[in-house]
Amino acid sequence: MFSRWNWVACGFYLVLSICSPDASSGLVQSCGHIIPESPVLALGSNFTALCILNESCLDFGNIYASQIIWKIKNRLVPKEQYREINRTVSSVTFNDTSSLATPLTCNILADGQIEQNIYGITVTVGLAPEKPKNLSCIVHQKSRFTYAMTCTWNPGRHTFLDTQFRLRYRWPEQIFPDCIPKDVNNSCTIDDSQFFVNTEIWVEATNALGKAVSDPLVVDPIDIVKPLPPQNVSITSGLLPTVLQLVWENWISDAVMTLKFNIRYRIVGDTNWMEVPPEDTASPRTSFSIQGLRPYTEYVFSIRCMKEDGVGYWSDWSEEKTGITIEDQPSKGPSIWRIIDTSQSPAYWTVHLMWKALKPYEANGVILQYELTVRDKSSLSSPVKKYNVTSTNHTLQLQEGTYEVTLIARNSVGQSPPSVLLIPASNSKAPVKNLRTLPKHDKLWVGWTAPNNYVLKYVIEWCLMSSSSDCIIEWQIVPGDVQGIDLKGIKPFKCYLITVYPLYADGQGSGQSVKAYLKQDRPSKGPTVQTKKVGKAEAVLTWNHLTVEEQNGFIRNYTILYKTIDGNETVVTVDPSKTEYTLSSLTSDTLYTVRMMASTDNGSRTGPDFTFTTQKFGKGEIEAIVVPVCLAFLLIVLLGVLFCFNKRDLIKKHIWPIVPDPSKSNIAQWSPQVPAKHNISSKDQMYPEGSFTDVSVVEIEADDKKSFSEQDLKPFDLLKKEKSTSEGHSSGIGGSSCMSSPRQSVSDSDEGETTQNTSSTVQYSTVVLNGYRDQTPVQVFSRSESTQPLLDSEERSEDHAGGADSTPQRQQYFRQNGGQDETSADRPCFERTKQITHANEGDLVGFVQLQISGQSSQPLGLGMEKNTQEAAVSNVLQTCTEGQTVRPETVEENPLSVDEMPKSYLPQTVRQGGYMPQ
Repeated sequence: MFSRWNWVACGFYLVLSICSPDASSGLVQSCGHIIPESPVLALGSNFTALCILNESCLDFGNIYASQIIWKIKNRLVPKEQYREINRTVSSVTFNDTSSLATPLTCNILADGQIEQNIYGITVTVGLAPEKPKNLSCIVHQKSRFTYAMTCTWNPGRHTFLDTQFRLRYRWPEQIFPDCIPKDVNNSCTIDDSQFFVNTEIWVEATNALGKAVSDPLVVDPIDIVKPLPPQNVSITSGLLPTVLQLVWENWISDAVMTLKFNIRYRIVGDTNWMEVPPEDTASPRTSFSIQGLRPYTEYVFSIRCMKEDGVGYWSDWSEEKTGITIEDQPSKGPSIWRIIDTSQSPAYWTVHLMWKALKPYEANGVILQYELTVRDKSSLSSPVKKYNVTSTNHTLQLQEGTYEVTLIARNSVGQSPPSVLLIPASNSKAPVKNLRTLPKHDKLWVGWTAPNNYVLKYVIEWCLMSSSSDCIIEWQIVPGDVQGIDLKGIKPFKCYLITVYPLYADGQGSGQSVKAYLKQDRPSKGPTVQTKKVGKAEAVLTWNHLTVEEQNGFIRNYTILYKTIDGNETVVTVDPSKTEYTLSSLTSDTLYTVRMMASTDNGSRTGPDFTFTTQKFGKGEIEAIVVPVCLAFLLIVLLGVLFCFNKRDLIKKHIWPIVPDPSKSNIAQWSPQVPAKHNISSKDQMYPEGSFTDVSVVEIEADDKKSFSEQDLKPFDLLKKEKSTSEGHSSGIGGSSCMSSPRQSVSDSDEGETTQNTSSTVQYSTVVLNGYRDQTPVQVFSRSESTQPLLDSEERSEDHAGGADSTPQRQQYFRQNGGQDETSADRPCFERTKQITHANEGDLVGFVQLQISGQSSQPLGLGMEKNTQEAAVSNVLQTCTEGQTVRPETVEENPLSVDEMPKSYLPQTVRQGGYMPQ
């Protein structure tokens, strides 16, 4: 066992040994080594390695073989594989070297201390070379006189070792230098080859584990030659439109070998090659004529060669050359068809003739023009019409009938056989049966069943359907023995209309049509639904068909999905041909949401949501309510009219009251309870009848109520008392001494009594009120009672006066000038008042006309509202003479100014000859 200090000393010694310039391997040389040194092992074999310790390490550090451990690439080898031979030698054994890796190291582990490496080796594991197989050689012609032989072989499995290959060859009596491959291990080229002598060729493979030799190959190099292809190939056209001649040069001498050839060709643009029969070119040559070509067609040619006896290899194909044959007359006439338009007039046809351009192998040249001939078979006397056309269509205007159209294509050499199209007056012949389509990969197959009659040929029309443009027709003619055809160029998800016509020797059958899709998809959008009519329990939905571009397939059905806001969704399936559907059993006054889905064979698409609300009332319910109400209203109106007609006298009395003749009225005398305090002149001062010749109106401002004293307002209290007195003593129309009917006074209106109807009597009173400068007023009351209604102008003036609170109240003051003095004693009772002079009783205020109307609750005459100042009456003129009215007059010695004078309003005046309303 090592002690601590011995182990430190040993470590120091090891460091010095490694760092010493005299030691080449450091610890390895000092303490031991491994046998064998860097071995090369066969993959999968057994291997045993020995680790031998040096005596110097044993003496210095007490190191023994029992302390050795083995590692492979830092991975510990199980101790079961160790074997201690003696105290200085330890071995390790591996039964399968496939698990062995490099490096393999021998290490010392003493007393559980740090592991120290003693020695290590590199182990190489691989395989011995296999025998090379499939040795073959080929002689390549490099130039006219130079040939190089290249041999190839199969090197066998990968050996994981450095393996060398050598190509060796010799003649029977001479050995040549070895050919060593460069950068490859399966081929080698010998630059100089000799012909007409057998050469033995073999391959040797060598590595650390062994050597292998291939089977020898004995061959004459002339038999394995691959010549160069013919050079300088040229093509010329012959005299015939179906022949081209090829000319070339050979690069190998006939003295060395004779050759045979192989010629191939194809049409430009085609990928399929055609070859000249080998027996035609099996002999040596430098030219060849190729026949059976198409006229006016461009071809591509290529040539190769090999040894004539077939031993050896074909050369590469020569450079491609092109040539074109000369023109020939067209081999067939163009295929012709027509479209007849009878939209303008059934008796006149617009015939669109169209034909297909000949294919190059049919045209055999450049088509210069087409010769079109139209013959009317309905009328033999009609002339034949001829047209020269350079395009592939022509339009004719023909009358209804049977026509024969002949078309010929012409080139520089000649003309084609004629193509004949019969245009019958009607398609009365039998059509094809059972027309059907079937998608096949990228083609659409169209099939039909032939009619019972013999058919010369069939015409197949097809066009891409579109909602925005016309259908552009494509067509094809097939022989009469064909009952199916593949249509090319059909687009997926597009609808095509396909029509098949049978053509007979004496006419044409009617066309049978079918719509078809190459592939289907779900619609690109869903239908947009709307309501056409909405009722109480039903709704009529309408929608438009999807356009053919949006369908992407055959619409199999429509599906309507509708529901209320909180209800379950209801589904209804509708036939795809319909554009309208009625939803029934709906709830009234309810909001519904509806959407629509269109379905094809490959899926469905839903349109946008649409909402509508059912009506609250059904059809006829509103009419059932409105009509009886209207009839009842009309009945009531009719009964009202009849009632009014029967009571017309009563209604007339209330609406248009009888107006008495003023000339026949009686005016009674009336004396107020309070005696008059003014002096009335004698009768000779009174104005006689007819003395008023003129009336002048002066508007004056009525002072505010505050300008009147309590003494001034006292006379109005007497008016209130007068009402009861006059009602007790009056009789007749006015309730006065003149026998007038009772009339509501001013005080009654002030107390808020309701307005009298227009049949009530009207009282006209003249009141002169208010003394001069607060003097005791003179009160005279003159009363005129009549059933005469107020005039509109008077009522409106009163309304205006009573409603304008803020504006100064205005009244009309009528100044009446006497035209003459009337002193006759037999005048009717008419009181005339003179104004008292200033020297006697002060200034006289003036006359104020006061109107009290039975239709108003406010005092009229002064134009004042309730609780406003009441005008005093100074002089009252009365008359009791029948047929005369009151004529107030004011005689002023010192007249007042307009602003000082109270308002007066006289609703009517009397002129000579009777009553005159103002």
